[in-house]
Amino acid sequence: MVKPQVIALEEHYFDAEVAAHFKEGGPEARLPALRERLFDVGERRLKEMDEAGIDVQVLSHGAPATQRMDAETAIPVARRANDKLFRIKNDSGGRFEAFAALPTADPKAAADELERAVAKLGFKGAMIHGLANGVFLDDQRFWPIFERAQALDVPIYMHPAVPHPAVVEAYYKDYLKDFPGLLTAAWGFTVETATQAIRMVLSGMFEAYPRLKIILGHLGESLPFSLWRIDMALQRQGNRSTPFRDCFREHFWITTSGNFSTPALLCCVMELGADRILFSVDYPFVLNPPATKWAQDIPFSPEDRAKILSGNARRLLRL
Repeated sequence: MVKPQVIALEEHYFDAEVAAHFKEGGPEARLPALRERLFDVGERRLKEMDEAGIDVQVLSHGAPATQRMDAETAIPVARRANDKLFRIKNDSGGRFEAFAALPTADPKAAADELERAVAKLGFKGAMIHGLANGVFLDDQRFWPIFERAQALDVPIYMHPAVPHPAVVEAYYKDYLKDFPGLLTAAWGFTVETATQAIRMVLSGMFEAYPRLKIILGHLGESLPFSLWRIDMALQRQGNRSTPFRDCFREHFWITTSGNFSTPALLCCVMELGADRILFSVDYPFVLNPPATKWAQDIPFSPEDRAKILSGNARRLLRL
């Protein structure tokens, strides 16, 4: 069998203008090597892709992108960032594809920018990071974004961001001095993004938009492990009937970004099937070699490994 192409879907970069609007310091403010990689969309990034055997990265702006800006600021900033990413993509010789940054503070403008990015710039969808100025994306004010994604037949990648300040205060604050990662990738990101996905299913969004496609990273933010129990508990008396598990398995794809656990992957494949799993690294927050080395050894047939490494991405993103 011919060696499959490797396509990585959750691979981040920073645009200087967008990053200048960030209000809080992230890990990039403390780690120079990470910051350098985030701003590098050229020689160093390509060299590290080649060394790890990654053929294509789908680039997306790191959190929170343009989502914590007011609408007046976010609309032109997102447009300029997407235009610059378009040029990066076009100059890459096929090595980069792109997800759009969206000005979610104005949902109609965000939907229009999604359409422009897909129809005019050739982007493959959009990435949304956590809450939009403190509001979950299942709120109906944001539904025009998802309506447009369905019409364009492109996925929305739901990526984590720092949890709501009230949650930080109640759940994490007393541990942040010694364990700052608890707020982010260790747990806070997972809970926040999984909650967002659960709310989207319960909101009726997928009944309204039955062809909508959503991607979750980090092996589905632990949701595949919990699907049966969530579904069972929501069928108990007192709950409005909802086919939660079936809805999730119909509308969600998940990636391996930053979660290179074979037992967890096996659970995901048993719950969702190999056709719903997409390879990702989470570069540069996670480096490439551990991801590709792990992917080479996963205990699947060559056909299923090829699907995960690139086949599913080619179908979902129409690459």
